[in-house]
Amino acid sequence: MTAPHPLDRPVWSMLTGRQTHLAEGDARALRIDRGYGVFGAAADPGDEAQTALAALVPADGEIWIIEDAPWPLPPGTREVKRAVLAQMVADGALPQARPGEPAIVALGDADAPEMAALADHARPGPWGPKTHLYGPFFGIREEGRLLAMAGQRMLMPGMAEVSGVATWADCRGHGYARTLIGHVMRAMALRGETPFLHSYADNAGAIALYESLGFRIRREVHVLAIAKD
Repeated sequence: MTAPHPLDRPVWSMLTGRQTHLAEGDARALRIDRGYGVFGAAADPGDEAQTALAALVPADGEIWIIEDAPWPLPPGTREVKRAVLAQMVADGALPQARPGEPAIVALGDADAPEMAALADHARPGPWGPKTHLYGPFFGIREEGRLLAMAGQRMLMPGMAEVSGVATWADCRGHGYARTLIGHVMRAMALRGETPFLHSYADNAGAIALYESLGFRIRREVHVLAIAKD
């Protein structure tokens, strides 16, 4: 029997693997440190694991479940939303820096307030007060203003997720996202990691951009956001 691929259950894989140090819970169900975000997963769809996952849902927040098939609603929770994601893996030549690209700077703790404001504006995905600590984040600045950013989130064996790609609305159309994603991909490759990412399956524009950077759709996965009933 073929072992499941880590990307088939990305949240469970990250919290039981390279990012177990960020996990809260036990062998039945896990969620990520609440400062980092909202991702959680049960060991299986059985009653015991589902009940344990429901217990990890905060009274005033959500848990997002990402699985290879639609996930049943845990007891005592309500559905906030369901969506289909395109899971994409870079399988070709890495995009190279182009002449005239703007300078890229590393982002850190001092940049966290600006990164949070940009994330709140652009909505690249769940963002918490520690999300910028997932790993290297990079940005483009002009006259001190952070115009765009990109970084990483989930880590799998030999793989890393491109995430947090965000640009202010008045700064779009200059190729900043392309520049930053390419930089993040090359940084991952230097560490021996294959880049992957998730995009809403109906976001044709984003998927076209990712395909032009060498990503290909691996499969569709399903996200379920839940809150206390």
